Amino acid sequence: MNVAHAWKSYRQIATQTAPPGQLVLMLYEGGIRCLERALPGFDMDDPAEANMLVHNNLQRAQDIIRELNSSLNMQQGGEFALKMRSLYDYFERRLWESDLKKDRKGVDEVIMHLNKLREAWATMLAGESIPTDAPINNSSAALAAA
Repeated sequence: MNVAHAWKSYRQIATQTAPPGQLVLMLYEGGIRCLERALPGFDMDDPAEANMLVHNNLQRAQDIIRELNSSLNMQQGGEFALKMRSLYDYFERRLWESDLKKDRKGVDEVIMHLNKLREAWATMLAGESIPTDAPINNSSAALAAA
């Protein structure tokens, strides 16, 4: 078994056996990873290669954000779920604009917000208290300002 196949098998088993909270964390990490993979494409000289690298990775990140959005429990999540839905919609729109215009500003912004959300989610899973100026609140405020 080659290393790539072993890694794919490991990831598949990990996602099938992980608890829901851990899956959300994995989605945040996957979205960040896709966006970071797209960044070198903005500086490439070959337009075809640059467009392919940027577009493919932004599409993967948008798929992950759509998954996060669709997994929200709107009946039980209340105002928090509504704000997260708006935030995910905003992320998706920023990535679409970045892909269309081949402008990395939106990608950088979404990476920053996803990192904050990932950090807050990891803190919550670890059972630590989240400070009152938690990254989730900062991200929601950034959405309201946009």
